[in-house]
Amino acid sequence: MRIHPSVPRLCAFAAAVFLSIVARAADITGAGATFPYAVYTKWAEAYKAVTKNQVNYQGIGSSGGVKQIKAKTVDFGGTDAPLSEADLDAAGLVQFPTVMGGVTIVGNVPGVDSGKLKLDGPTAADIFRGAIRKWNDPLIAAQNPGLKLPDLAITVAFRSDGSGTTYVFSNYLARQSASFRNEVGTGNTVNWPANGVGGKGNPGVAANVQKISGAIGYVDIADASKNNMRFVALKNRAGNYIVPTQTAVEAAAAGANFKVKGMAPDLLDQTGKDAWPITSATYVLVYGKGSDPGKQKGVVDFFAWALNNGQTMAEELGFVPLPAGVVRMVETEMKAIR
Repeated sequence: MRIHPSVPRLCAFAAAVFLSIVARAADITGAGATFPYAVYTKWAEAYKAVTKNQVNYQGIGSSGGVKQIKAKTVDFGGTDAPLSEADLDAAGLVQFPTVMGGVTIVGNVPGVDSGKLKLDGPTAADIFRGAIRKWNDPLIAAQNPGLKLPDLAITVAFRSDGSGTTYVFSNYLARQSASFRNEVGTGNTVNWPANGVGGKGNPGVAANVQKISGAIGYVDIADASKNNMRFVALKNRAGNYIVPTQTAVEAAAAGANFKVKGMAPDLLDQTGKDAWPITSATYVLVYGKGSDPGKQKGVVDFFAWALNNGQTMAEELGFVPLPAGVVRMVETEMKAIR
């Protein structure tokens, strides 16, 4: 039987089309928390260089990420505020951590260098609920003997968007002060005091702190380091004033039990002598069973690659990689995604 000369060409064309479709299916989009934006972008660049597959991630805030994945307008959502077991089950979502980091308090107090200003949790809570309005307040001065504090009004810089960073920070402060819990509250959005100014994303808060003399705010450690911001030394549960470092985050996460539903252990205010008090992980949300298997596989392939090949990149950006044992747990969790 003779084969028409066009048949091989048609077969080759069909194969090319199929491969093109597969390649496009592996291109994925995500949106959510601004905290991991830098590392997800770095991973995406490296991943594309190896696989030719595109990963696009928009840092729109954790609340936006949860909304978009639930609306199925993205292939994965990013959140610093992990969903509860009930929420995950109701939505049919799988949740897993990708990197760890923390929230740090940053200030712009004239004449005060990074790490020199000391605050304990209750005093920080009083500042962020608007009860302490001047930098030379006796409660601040008592923790900073010998430090020249100006008679300057305090401006609280906060997130104006729904934010997992706000979720983590407000939950920490609420543990330090019942008044903060009652007046300001906890969650992705809270009732910040009147002496405050809002900014979109961690970059927005960082910009407000840097441009307003007397400002104090909260951002993730990686953003603060990148912008050379002035850290506040925070008193941890062991009674030590420490500045945020990768080692301090690792100390807080030591022994954490990630074997819970959603892989979201409580990392706040841990007892280690060197533990950073406001430590957290950031999380990915993806449907257990999606409408596009190619996209689902694309999400799994990207994060499996990133967790095994992107640890050094994460460290260079100021993040703390997941321990090897937790990476294995994430890989097991991702087997439920199809």
